[in-house]
Amino acid sequence: MELVRAGVLDVGVERYGDPSGPPVVLLHGFPYDTRSYDDVARLLADTGADVVVPYLRGFGPTRFVEDTTLRSGEQAALAHDLHDLIGAMALDRPIVAGYDWGGRAACAVAALWPESVSGLVSVSGYLVQDIEGAVATPAPPHLEKRYWYQYYLHSERGRAGLAAYRAEIAQTLWTDWSPTWRFGDSEFAATAPSFENPDFVDVAVHSYRHRYGLAPGDPRYAATQDALAGQPSITVPTVLLDPTEDTVAGLYSSPDHGAHFTDLVDVRAVDAGHNPPQELPGVFADAVRTLAEIVAARN
Repeated sequence: MELVRAGVLDVGVERYGDPSGPPVVLLHGFPYDTRSYDDVARLLADTGADVVVPYLRGFGPTRFVEDTTLRSGEQAALAHDLHDLIGAMALDRPIVAGYDWGGRAACAVAALWPESVSGLVSVSGYLVQDIEGAVATPAPPHLEKRYWYQYYLHSERGRAGLAAYRAEIAQTLWTDWSPTWRFGDSEFAATAPSFENPDFVDVAVHSYRHRYGLAPGDPRYAATQDALAGQPSITVPTVLLDPTEDTVAGLYSSPDHGAHFTDLVDVRAVDAGHNPPQELPGVFADAVRTLAEIVAARN
């Protein structure tokens, strides 16, 4: 693990494989960490790739450079974190791949700065948030109840609850969102220390408040958030993974893939829950390899 100064963060980064190989950046979600990609990273490294796995803001060893920086979890902040990391590490148009928060960062960068990446693997499709639509259009009650954790974090009681029960809430979400994944205590214990990051609670609370218009964004990202509000198309070659056992992602992803991706290479249904790279690492790695081969053939 190394720390990389990128934008407003010192990013904890794990790196596998050949630094001269084709770069791939793998991005985890909430509430997970880089352990989601242990097997995927090794599989890709064995093919000669340069595999970069960063801890997102608020997780593990990643830290803010300045105490005064807003602990924002908004999508525009995650996008800048990834874009800044690609530049700081001088990665030559990597494939970016992710799920949940990490997939949102990857989608946003692919949409706004397509020249900085060569391809995208996204779990659950187009993850750029339509905040105005989310505020104005409630889901049916049987779906809304699955968002309890988001509404919980809208209150100060929820903030206190997350601070007191970081691991317990995370383990509950893992179980709820991936009902067919029988992860062991040791697997969860390997990730749980990442939630002790001093900014974990603030970043998570801001994320789930901002996406419903309940908290202002960081002014430095206002122009980027305005651009994302337009739901920009993603033009880079893309492979989508649609998990069939995920109980929550269908609520925030768009089923109309053709409306958002202009170079859709493949859409694959996978028998996994919310965390496909850890649940089915071979399947996830194969999606990245397939995309890498297509990108290389085109170049």
